[in-house]
Amino acid sequence: MSLKLIIVLLGAAGVLGILVGYFLRLIISLGKKGSMELEIKEMLITAKEGAKKITDEAQTKADTLLDQSRQEIREKEEKAQQTETRLIKKEDLLDKRQTDIDKEVEIIKSRVAEIRVIRERAEKLEQEKKESLQRVAQMTDGEAKTELMKTIERNAEADLIVRMQKMDSQGQEILENKAKDILAMSIQRLASSVAADVMSTNVTIPNDEIKGKIIGKEGRNIKAFERMTGVEVIVDDTPGAITISSFDPVRRHVAKAALEELIRDGRIQPAKIEKIVEQAQADINKTIKEKGEQAAYECGVIGLDPRILLILGRLHFRTSYGQNVLQHSIEMAHIAGMIAEELGANVAVAKAGALLHDLGKALDHEVAGTHVEIGRRILQKFGASEDIVKAMQAHHEEYPYETVESRIVQTADAISGARPGARSDSIENYLKRLGDLEAIANGFKGVEKSYALQAGREIRIFVTPENVTDLEARNMARDIALKIEKDLKYPGEIKVTIIRETRAIEFAR
Repeated sequence: MSLKLIIVLLGAAGVLGILVGYFLRLIISLGKKGSMELEIKEMLITAKEGAKKITDEAQTKADTLLDQSRQEIREKEEKAQQTETRLIKKEDLLDKRQTDIDKEVEIIKSRVAEIRVIRERAEKLEQEKKESLQRVAQMTDGEAKTELMKTIERNAEADLIVRMQKMDSQGQEILENKAKDILAMSIQRLASSVAADVMSTNVTIPNDEIKGKIIGKEGRNIKAFERMTGVEVIVDDTPGAITISSFDPVRRHVAKAALEELIRDGRIQPAKIEKIVEQAQADINKTIKEKGEQAAYECGVIGLDPRILLILGRLHFRTSYGQNVLQHSIEMAHIAGMIAEELGANVAVAKAGALLHDLGKALDHEVAGTHVEIGRRILQKFGASEDIVKAMQAHHEEYPYETVESRIVQTADAISGARPGARSDSIENYLKRLGDLEAIANGFKGVEKSYALQAGREIRIFVTPENVTDLEARNMARDIALKIEKDLKYPGEIKVTIIRETRAIEFAR
């Protein structure tokens, strides 16, 4: 009984424990629920307070921003109002200015019309004044202008002469010093012997008996020789010499070589003459080729057609004013090369243009035209550079100076031809040139007398002081120099000196 009771009691105790536990759990749960609701209420209160605070702050910021916006709008409205006021004022000002401008334009138009009328009246008065002056002075406008210029020149003559003399002396001194330096250097470095030759060549013979053999029976030998060589053989009373005459220098030298060989051989007959002349022609042709190639090599001119060199070599037998043309061309090439190097020009073109400038003289007795034109055609035909053609064609001013090298070639030609001893001239030409110089000078009004001096390199002219002033003397010197350049042909340059001397003479009685 006691065990069952115990078990019953234990079961009752267990159930009671469960019930007690359940009620305790329920009580605890109800307590926690109450505390959670309290916390939630506190959180809601806190959230409401925070929201209200944020709302108040946002409202404050919104009010502040709204006030600022209203202030900015008011300021912008004020600025816009001010701008509108200024624009209105400007429009009023512009309208006023436009009105003033319109008034001024009307005034200007009226004044222009008045000025036009006044100008027409003045021109009419001026014309009437001119006509009156012409009637009184009996001079045209041109004559009056000339007289006025003469009056001004007389009044300012002293000042003009001083200034002209100063400019002339300064410029002349600089140019002369530079020209002397170039000329002295060229002569020092490039001086060469110049052969004096004419249209005839003398052949020395051992004795006068050989003249008969040269003539032959009934002139058979001399006729055969002249026919084969194309020259004239002059056999006269000149002792120890026979003269060969021909315009063609190559023919003349062929004839000379053949005749000298015939004289050495001693057997002079038509068959022998024919053989010797052919051999001499072959030798001269070989010499021509060698001279042309040698000249080009000496001057450093390369790339020329062999046919050009062959024609160039013929200049070895050609002279101009007693100056060997090939030597003159070689000398020119060196001078042109030095000048081109100093000026920074094309040295090769300047040398080639100078070397070939007289190429046409080798054929000018066979082809029509000036030697410049003949030379141009030769160079163009055989494919020479256009720059070389331009450089050579202007040395006698027949063509314009298209390049600086063309001016250099012309300058080198003047230097080579005008240096002392370069050229010789016949006495007839010399005397004629002196007479022509004096005749040109004497043809000017106011010239008392004139003298050609220094082998025609200078002419001194004495003028009458009563008829020619100092300024007119200077103008006369320039006019005479220009007329000499136009009417005369001469190597180098001619100095024109005007001498005006005033003498006061009285007699004591």
